[in-house]
Amino acid sequence: MINHPLKYIFICCGMVMLFTITACRDKEREQQLALREQQLLEREKQFALKEADYQSLLAMRDSILSVQKDTVAPIAWPDHISGSWNSKTVCTQSSCSEYVVGDQRNDTWEFTGDSTGIYTRVIKNKKLVRILKGSFDSTSVRLSFQTDSTTGRAVETNIILDQIEPGSMKGVQTTVVNQNCTAKFSVTLTRSTHE
Repeated sequence: MINHPLKYIFICCGMVMLFTITACRDKEREQQLALREQQLLEREKQFALKEADYQSLLAMRDSILSVQKDTVAPIAWPDHISGSWNSKTVCTQSSCSEYVVGDQRNDTWEFTGDSTGIYTRVIKNKKLVRILKGSFDSTSVRLSFQTDSTTGRAVETNIILDQIEPGSMKGVQTTVVNQNCTAKFSVTLTRSTHE
């Protein structure tokens, strides 16, 4: 058995060691917390820089878009071309089995446009049959159509309307099927009275 004074000394030494160990652990924890806080502050700084870059990019994009809105106007056909026309196409020459010389089609062609460009919608019995891309200059209207690669039959159509008069347009349509046969058509358009 340990006598009383030694017992108190051991207890005191034990408590001092316990406080010393606890104090060392507290210092380590404080250092770890300070390090984590420093890393967190560094991450916040990096995030603030990225946020500033992002806001700068947004401002630049908005500036570009507003300039484009101011400068990009919807594209339109001239008034003497724009609108609805009755079409008559007659096959005049063909090396394709599906087109016979003398075949005739009557459709409605609508010359229209928007901010993506000008085009012509071909309508048969109130159903959209085809959309032709368009362009024009002072002497002619050019229209084109091409099937996409997913269709089994490759068709490319080009139309040149180079006889333009008030109320009528005339020209030639050339259609190539699967790059191995060609059909040519005369095209006559007359201004529709049902607009």
